Amino acid sequence: MNTFTLMSALVGSLLAATMLSSYALAQVFPSKPARIVVPFPPSGPVDIAGRLIAQKLADSSGQTVIVDNRAGAGTIIGTEIVAKSAPDGHTLLIGTSQIVVNPAVYAKLPYNTMTDLAPVTQISSQPYMLTAHPSLPAKNFKEMLVLARARPGGLHCASAGIGSGNHLTCELLNKMAGTQITHIPYKGSVAAINDVVGGQVEMAFSNAMAVIGNVKAGKLQPLAMTSRQRVVMLPEVPTVAESGFPGFEASVWFGVFVAGATPQELIRRIAQEVGRALRQPDVSKVFTSEGGDVIASTPEQFSEYVKSEMVKWTEVVKHAGIKAE
Repeated sequence: MNTFTLMSALVGSLLAATMLSSYALAQVFPSKPARIVVPFPPSGPVDIAGRLIAQKLADSSGQTVIVDNRAGAGTIIGTEIVAKSAPDGHTLLIGTSQIVVNPAVYAKLPYNTMTDLAPVTQISSQPYMLTAHPSLPAKNFKEMLVLARARPGGLHCASAGIGSGNHLTCELLNKMAGTQITHIPYKGSVAAINDVVGGQVEMAFSNAMAVIGNVKAGKLQPLAMTSRQRVVMLPEVPTVAESGFPGFEASVWFGVFVAGATPQELIRRIAQEVGRALRQPDVSKVFTSEGGDVIASTPEQFSEYVKSEMVKWTEVVKHAGIKAE
């Protein structure tokens, strides 16, 4: 055997070994201890999602899967950890809609959202509900719009903070409806909701499940949902879209991300395993009981969704002139 033939055989063997290794890697997940980074404190909805998925992955693989809570800086701390992790798929992020907002709100991030992170699968989506204090002289969304246009800057909308999802939803309404509703930031959703209930602020876009108790108790007046269609738990409440603004949609969504250089076959495998976990009745029941939809999208579907969300919210941020403080 001449040298050329020997080298060709050696290269071929190496390529075959590499392909077999990649194939084996894609077939077993997790193949070693893994961690799921949650960029929020324990006990919240994102943490619950992370722990449900971690348990199911551990059960199916026999590997240890831990949840690592890294809250702070508008989810940037936890996101950076995953963006700079080894691209082996064993450090996952439970990201939220905040991940597509931060590049527009912050002048500089310690990672590139589009290249240092890879979308794996969307977990769930929950709409916002626009609610108002009962003293507001508007009993539905259209009456509120008439009032807002008659009082430019005179109506106020509470949020969990500058650049939060409910803040941007209010600004999306201003952009599409031509209103000038004034944003009032709080340190968290609970404080914002409490002040709407107390009548200090007229209204807020809030996670539907966070305010449904107050709505049923008559402490808040429901005006509209931000979903594409009416929700089962409150079928009498119209959507913003059907109230004169087709295409209006905003939600709190969760999804799994990994480091950007993670091999595509491994990303698809992770998506399959997470999707299998999400479809188990005990897991899906948790999300549906909180008013969310279990999605379990493919990496391609989630990637396209992330891109479209980034474009939409970047335009809203620019229109409103929002900057992080």
